Amino acid sequence: MAFLEFIGSQTGRVVRVVAGLALIVTGVVLRGPWRALSVFGLLPLAAGVFDFCVFGPLFRLPFVGPRFREAMTKR
Repeated sequence: MAFLEFIGSQTGRVVRVVAGLALIVTGVVLRGPWRALSVFGLLPLAAGVFDFCVFGPLFRLPFVGPRFREAMTKR
């Protein structure tokens, strides 16, 4: 579960924001069908900015960041 611990950490939030921005910029620069990257980039960007973890429910963990981190410390 190292991946979940990382993605729920503050560093993981920063990585999600940077990855989302990189996907958005790449989609805008490359244009055409690559614009789908811009739309896909909104998910990690929003997840990092608003502090939620989309992987949480897949592993029966909370969706909201603070609750997710709390649940991870109890494991």
